[in-house]
Amino acid sequence: MIKRIFFVFLLGFFVTNYAFSQAAPTPLPLPKVTIGIDKAQKPEDVSLTLQILLIMTILSLAPALMILMTSFTRIIIVFHFLKQAMGTQQVPPSQVIVGLAIFMTFVIMAPVFKDANDNALQPYLKNQITQDSAYNRAIKPFRDFMFKQTKEEDLALFIKYSGGEKPENRENISTLTLIPAFALSELRTGFQMGFLLFIPFLMIDMIVASILMSMGMMMLPPVFVSLPFKILLFVLVDGWYLIVETLIKSFM
Repeated sequence: MIKRIFFVFLLGFFVTNYAFSQAAPTPLPLPKVTIGIDKAQKPEDVSLTLQILLIMTILSLAPALMILMTSFTRIIIVFHFLKQAMGTQQVPPSQVIVGLAIFMTFVIMAPVFKDANDNALQPYLKNQITQDSAYNRAIKPFRDFMFKQTKEEDLALFIKYSGGEKPENRENISTLTLIPAFALSELRTGFQMGFLLFIPFLMIDMIVASILMSMGMMMLPPVFVSLPFKILLFVLVDGWYLIVETLIKSFM
């Protein structure tokens, strides 16, 4: 089931991109969708209906599954900590942050997507390999990417409590065990980078608070005064460039 969901999601992703890139300038006809409920004639019809409902339910979780297999988690966590450290809760908007994180994810994962497309999807569409073979080829670059970013202790944690035998090599580690280990490593790395982002902005807040207290201006919020200095510091050091470059290099 997981194999089919992953392969269907990957197939839809590449087919959608190809359709948009090859779309003709002529207007496309609008599709007609009809939904009907008929009486089941035999038990197989009920079984097929339940399978379709189960697949549709799991497919709704497929984007979250793909997010946990890419660099998106670390990027969005660092951006969130940056907003908290600067004190600009509404700037930049969340839609801008999420959009930038998505496009950065595409840039970082481009070699992985290309490998899966060239070695798995295209041969499958040309009927050169079977679906199982296409899945194995498509998941391999994702597994290699996750193994490079996953810490050994996180991987050992999920292997220990998975209930299976201890694997002898990477090939024997299940993808369902690797994904949560990779997500845990990404959360840890994201929080570590977020902590380092807090230090310079926290120092500015402490300096401003000390100056205000020495001047007897205790009723004036220090965060309100320190915000322009934090923005000025961030602009002078070209903070967005440094953070984006550091995030990209952290996956290399």
